Amino acid sequence: MVSMKKLFTIPILLLLAGCDIAVLDAKSETGQDQAFLIWFSFGLMMIVLLIVFILFARFVWKYRETNQNKDTLPKDVKGNKKLEITWTTLAVLLLAVLAVPTVSITYNQSPILSSSEESEQAVHVTVTGQQYFWTFDYENGKQTTNKLVIPANKTIVFHLKSSDVIHSFWIPRLAGKTDVLPGKELLYKIANPEIGTYEGHCAEFCGVQHAKMQFTTQVVSNEDYEKWLEVRAQKGG
Repeated sequence: MVSMKKLFTIPILLLLAGCDIAVLDAKSETGQDQAFLIWFSFGLMMIVLLIVFILFARFVWKYRETNQNKDTLPKDVKGNKKLEITWTTLAVLLLAVLAVPTVSITYNQSPILSSSEESEQAVHVTVTGQQYFWTFDYENGKQTTNKLVIPANKTIVFHLKSSDVIHSFWIPRLAGKTDVLPGKELLYKIANPEIGTYEGHCAEFCGVQHAKMQFTTQVVSNEDYEKWLEVRAQKGG
């Protein structure tokens, strides 16, 4: 039988194991909004869980079997309409509270089909997924493979394409997963990334070498980004 001491160590180990959860260590405005939704929904869930456990402990103690009541048959009562209405109303209110930021953030961050209405202030990068690597094309016509370079504190618009099967573009510390579809171009924005180096992945199984479909993202200052584009141009790509 597992001792109580070992039982208490299980949640501690789980918390320690999740200390470096990339999506919760967001390094962009887009990622921070998504992390907020995770923490917000988690907080609401913990409030509900706490109330349930408190009521559970209270009822277990209050209606426990004792020498005085062990021979007493509890009275059969009908449902309490006030309590039923209260629980239902609270559940609807909690869902409504969760729905407001969820709908707002997901609506603003959802990828859209390519159109002519593109912000001139944004930096545009065409991303092409193919078995089993990523190609990045920049506004000056230069191209990199499995290495993405973007400026910090800008809005980055990715033009997502696939040349074969469905892929999923994902930089965990910058933003969530976005499907890359053959025959369609989707626009996905990441706002104000922070300077740093981040790992990117294909999050959709796309073939036998799917695990190798990774890339590195370097977020640099705007000055360094302009210099990098010039160097790439001088080298001819």
